[in-house]
Amino acid sequence: MNYKTSAYNLLFILALTLSSTLVLAQSNKQKELETRRQELRREIQKINQLRAENKSKEKSELSLIEGYNYKINVLDNLIKVTNQQANYLTRQINSNQKKITDLRDELKVLKEDYAAMIVKSYKSKNQQSRIMFLLSSNNFKQAYKRLQYMKQYADHQKQQGETIKLKTVELQETNTKLLAQQEEKKKLIAENKEVQRSLEVERKQHHELMKTIKSNLSLYASQIKKKQQEVDRIDAEIDRIIKAAIAKSNKKAGKPTTSSSFALTAEEKVLAASFVSNRGKLPWPVARGYVIERFGKQPSPIDKSIVVVRNGVKIATEKGADIRAVFNGEVIGIGTMKNINPFVIIKHGNYITTYTGLGKVYVKTGDKVSTKQKIGQVFTNPSNGESNFRFLISKGASVENPASWIYKM
Repeated sequence: MNYKTSAYNLLFILALTLSSTLVLAQSNKQKELETRRQELRREIQKINQLRAENKSKEKSELSLIEGYNYKINVLDNLIKVTNQQANYLTRQINSNQKKITDLRDELKVLKEDYAAMIVKSYKSKNQQSRIMFLLSSNNFKQAYKRLQYMKQYADHQKQQGETIKLKTVELQETNTKLLAQQEEKKKLIAENKEVQRSLEVERKQHHELMKTIKSNLSLYASQIKKKQQEVDRIDAEIDRIIKAAIAKSNKKAGKPTTSSSFALTAEEKVLAASFVSNRGKLPWPVARGYVIERFGKQPSPIDKSIVVVRNGVKIATEKGADIRAVFNGEVIGIGTMKNINPFVIIKHGNYITTYTGLGKVYVKTGDKVSTKQKIGQVFTNPSNGESNFRFLISKGASVENPASWIYKM
């Protein structure tokens, strides 16, 4: 009997643990989805604000397409995340509805049993009857057992009453939770409909613009290639400056200048390790902005047959925005090229960050900079009001995806 009781208790504890773990996992997932949804909503807000600020300016078709593509992608993600939240809520609502039904059935049985006990207790409540019940015992042992039975019966009656109270409270709390979940789901569905309407507007405008572009595709294809050539020219100069800095560090350390990595001092090794430990947590190089071009090879948004290569990310920001160093380091180069806006290259141990497309530069080669220190100001194109800059990260001369390093990029 004891073995069976222990087994039942163990099964009950395991079931309770699994249930608690599942509830906690669902709660964490719901919080994660809500956090992501709010991030996407803020991203859309940033896009709308920056668009509104430059509304009076006539933008190029290439820039407009980039903007539409980015916003459509964010809106799509927001709809997906919101749908996931709604689906989680649906499962929780169904679970709570079943729980309410089970609790009501359980309460019904408990109340019926309790009512029967009250009736029985009332019929035998006469003190004399209780005394007679005890005195009619055949011996002292039987009298003792009868006394214990009367006490256990009274305790059970009291416990049954407490159980009914607890189950009633649980039922009320579950009902309240269910109503809140239903209201939250209703709100999510309403918000999602609004987002879907915005998405349709963006897609329609994108479609109309693409029709105009396709009527003269060769002109835009030429612009894309010219733009890629300019980016390649800047990246080649960045690569040259970095390789020269690597050679200089190795020469100073008495090592071969042909090495592809920096010769680091003890202090620089500590800085590099600190930089790596902050992977995924580095601050944005601008206070307000969003990515309009991602890292890597990708088809052009205008002509899918043209592949564009991006060694960094392109960020849209507001006019006059200050560009900030993402980590402590040393300025190893200020890029100045004909018909190209200046750029700043900062070394963090054996890691490099580069900030191109600046209108003003606040630092000079050799300066030590700290995290979030202002190093320059973004260039704003006077003809279209665009304030864009490129941000690159590399280990030595090998480029890396900035989205892996910058917090929620």
